[in-house]
Amino acid sequence: MTSGESPEQPPTLERTLPKESYFSTECFADELERIFRRDWVLAARAESIPGAGDYLELELVGESLLLVRGADQKIRAFHNVCRHRGCELVFTAGRPDLAISGPHGNFRQSIRCPYHSWTYQLDGDLRTAPYLEKAIGDRRGDFALHQASVAEWGGFVFVHFAPCDGHLEGRRLENQFPLAQARLKNYPLADLRIGHRLVYQVAANWKVILENYNECYHCAGVHPELCRVVPAFKQNGGASLDWERGVPHRDGAVTFTLSGMTDRAPFPGLDDDELVKHKGELIYPNMMLSLSMDHVSAYTVLPREPGLTTIINDCLFHPVEMAKPGFDPSDAVEFWDLVNRQDWAVCEGVQRGMASRSFRHGYYAPMESASLDIRHYVGSRLGDQMPPTMPNPRPIG
Repeated sequence: MTSGESPEQPPTLERTLPKESYFSTECFADELERIFRRDWVLAARAESIPGAGDYLELELVGESLLLVRGADQKIRAFHNVCRHRGCELVFTAGRPDLAISGPHGNFRQSIRCPYHSWTYQLDGDLRTAPYLEKAIGDRRGDFALHQASVAEWGGFVFVHFAPCDGHLEGRRLENQFPLAQARLKNYPLADLRIGHRLVYQVAANWKVILENYNECYHCAGVHPELCRVVPAFKQNGGASLDWERGVPHRDGAVTFTLSGMTDRAPFPGLDDDELVKHKGELIYPNMMLSLSMDHVSAYTVLPREPGLTTIINDCLFHPVEMAKPGFDPSDAVEFWDLVNRQDWAVCEGVQRGMASRSFRHGYYAPMESASLDIRHYVGSRLGDQMPPTMPNPRPIG
């Protein structure tokens, strides 16, 4: 060091969210209300509701919702509640297995309440109320099903609990994650179809899962198979990865399979980097995407309790490849199932470890800087409801 130079400052360790943020039922309730019911939330793939009258019944942040495709081919979201006496329109006691990636049923031409047979059109308007036509008169519009807002991007269906688009001025879906949409513009996401679905129940807080996804400091020790395909994930603790252009596979590898190879053709329209590199996106609050040249691994993260999260992993492929004789997605599916289970195991280990009476907060290492975003994101949404020991967040743009 020459005269006049300042000594190099050592890297700092930033505090994580406090323990309460991962265990408190009050914090969890605040997150559901101020995050998941006020931002756009990933709910399904549009292909899962292909025809008029097809529906999905979903539990989304504690609410039972019906996603229904109307006669006009538009997808709408209705609260699963009859306007008469509040009966479920579709009984959730028989909720379909989440492993089913197609429609859960078809309403044909109308939605009928199983209690007193009030019926609604596929757009939610009241159609008939037996023996009450005179009582309802011209007030039929007052008895339409309660709606949430729906928007689509890349074949994914998002729900916002605001009742109609008029309440969402300035909060359109495209404004929630514009940078990710720009980075992924070459991928034909809307054209892709579900080749296989994996469903997991993970005994960890939803934020632990997102934090884990957003860093690769853990990759060398947790994911040896992944690092054999993408050696950059274990270099310098995963620091300095270029997510903008993508992360390179090893020489000769092009995709996420155990061999790094595939006989599937690349997606049309990819640039030279995307043909040989991996891209990943964390889209708050509950979407994770890992993109290769021939398939996409898409994750829907659904918080159930402070220490329990459902994760749906859809492996998406191009329909041209799926139509070929002998199409077999198992090379990609088996790879992701292996990597997923490795991740969920360490996430559950984090949740159990944080339960110790000795734990108050953890630390983010410098190469985990991307994980700090979860702290800023949660803080910007919770405002004065943040846990008291939480560091002050910077604003989210």
